[in-house]
Amino acid sequence: MFALWDLQKSRLAGGVLLMAALALGGCSSQLADMSAADTPSHPREPGAYLPVHDLPPDRDQAIIPPDQRAKIEAELAAARDRQAVAAKDAK
Repeated sequence: MFALWDLQKSRLAGGVLLMAALALGGCSSQLADMSAADTPSHPREPGAYLPVHDLPPDRDQAIIPPDQRAKIEAELAAARDRQAVAAKDAK
């Protein structure tokens, strides 16, 4: 008898929680559409397009000199080779 009473109370509590969740969920869409009085309104016409084809002028010199670039590439290749050896040893 007590088990049936506990089951009925738990179903009632679950139903109340479900109804509360649905009721509060329905209000959230209306709250999201509200705006504060101090926020600027959206412009009626969109602004001009951004200048995506206007590129900055080309540089006169390379970013990294070729000798430094070769040194960096050699260091990266050596690190890659060390990691490959370490990976083979770990297996």
